[in-house]
Amino acid sequence: MPGPRLDPINDAASLPARVDVVIIGGGIIGASAALELAERGLKVALCDKGKVGGEQSGRNMGWVRLSHRDPREMPLMIEAVRLWEQLNARTGEETGYRQCGITYACASQATLADMQGWVDYQKPFGIGARMVGAQEGLAPYPGIALKIFGAMINPKDGRAEPQKASAALARAAQRLGASIHQSCAVRTVETGGGKIVGVVTEKGRIACDAVLLAGGAWSRLFLGNMGIALPQLWVKSSVLRTEPLPGGPEGTLKHSDFTFTKRLDGGYTVSSALATKYDITPDSLRLMRAFIPTLKNEWRSLNLSFGPAFFRAMRLRRRWSADQVTPFEQVRVLDPAPDADLTDPILESIRKVYPFFRNARIAQRWAGQMDVMPDAIPVISPVDRVPGLFLATGFSGHGFGIGPAAGRLAADLVTNAAPCVDPHEFRLSRFTDGSRIAPISGITRRG
Repeated sequence: MPGPRLDPINDAASLPARVDVVIIGGGIIGASAALELAERGLKVALCDKGKVGGEQSGRNMGWVRLSHRDPREMPLMIEAVRLWEQLNARTGEETGYRQCGITYACASQATLADMQGWVDYQKPFGIGARMVGAQEGLAPYPGIALKIFGAMINPKDGRAEPQKASAALARAAQRLGASIHQSCAVRTVETGGGKIVGVVTEKGRIACDAVLLAGGAWSRLFLGNMGIALPQLWVKSSVLRTEPLPGGPEGTLKHSDFTFTKRLDGGYTVSSALATKYDITPDSLRLMRAFIPTLKNEWRSLNLSFGPAFFRAMRLRRRWSADQVTPFEQVRVLDPAPDADLTDPILESIRKVYPFFRNARIAQRWAGQMDVMPDAIPVISPVDRVPGLFLATGFSGHGFGIGPAAGRLAADLVTNAAPCVDPHEFRLSRFTDGSRIAPISGITRRG
């Protein structure tokens, strides 16, 4: 089933014999890190088993938001917004970034009180989110007949184009000498003398001094083959996009029943937490204890499913050597079937209250697999037991907006530079050093 149409990337003609850093994964974090490292004069090879931006980095809603974000991520997100503001000029390309504002519509008094709490915690960071009445909150959406008790708005929240951003970053890195290799799965990491010495890909070996794994939902499987534990699960989310609707609102509206975000083509991407489904797999059972706090927080909003996904996961090879075909070559792109029975009613909900969407036609549906962590914040960290191996994964549905800063922080760690933000909260060792692991309620809901 074809996913979103991505901006194209030209591959390097051949593998380099040696680079300073190999990046595994061409999503927005891997592409951002490639650009950062190339700008610092390092020789970089970015390898993706499928296409740059082909999985969740090209399938999300495109939000770039400061609001409703885990406090532990906030310094990184502030840095991300600063980078997004420069990204078109920096890459010389259109990423679709616009500071359009996001309206969080409160459909109940309880939600209104909850949103006030989010505004209060953002104030020390200098974030300009504020609570407004229903009339002001809905003013950017003329004609909408939506009963709400108020709204949280933040004019600095924005959007970008998921199908363009990763490619723009990767092409900018290419122009600085990075080599891009699509349909080129990394099979194994080689070590010698207690450190990284290279990787073996399906197309050959690349010698290197460091490896950055930015493999999204595949990171747990890759690390498991190395004997490294990462408590990561997958969650499927479905969206649809409409055909262009001229003259529509620029801002993004989030309501408990729906969310819509404008696209560069004039159409809208439509979804909500209602279109998120959690397929139970063997890893769900293996990691149940780690995810109990998340289940306690979010059980009311979880759409659980048991079926073919469980048995597909059982068939995935979990151990392999450098000369064996890996699961990454067998599944080039995670392209799950979208749940039209979940997305289409969301559009109908919008049509009932907003005449602007009355004649909206569905242009495409797709789904993607988000990688989630027990505390819903990422791992951006060295792996202490394998010097030269670094991780940037587990973004729990928050990765697109935070991507440029995550790539910068990962590059800082790889180069041993002063980190752009304190990386302590994102360390891998938090899962083994006795730290309390818990998400903030509501954060794990997409958007």
